[in-house]
Amino acid sequence: MAKKIMIVDDSNVMRMTVSTVLKENGYDVVEAENGQVALEKAVQDVIDLIICDVNMPVMDGLTFATKIKQEAEYRFVPIIMLTTVTDQSFIEVGKAAGVKAWMIKPFDKPKLLGAVAKLLS
Repeated sequence: MAKKIMIVDDSNVMRMTVSTVLKENGYDVVEAENGQVALEKAVQDVIDLIICDVNMPVMDGLTFATKIKQEAEYRFVPIIMLTTVTDQSFIEVGKAAGVKAWMIKPFDKPKLLGAVAKLLS
């Protein structure tokens, strides 16, 4: 069974781009346009890994990461932040919230796929 990855980003283009890369490599994908929608979808599905932006309306990625990690079934689900944010203070907040990797947009396909494979192994 293919691993299921949730992409959380307010940019339709970014969600579509990441989704295409993941699907071409055998992953199932669930998409959400912000952290609130992602939380709602997470309770309806079993997600193996989350790729999330930081800056989004309604609920940002760091708040989402903190909230999803409070759910018992998501405590150990890895999160990759895929964002334009490079500020070290945000990265530290992300680590404290349980984020396992921080990648900068625009992303390198092999690096993203390598991080996904490593975190799912």
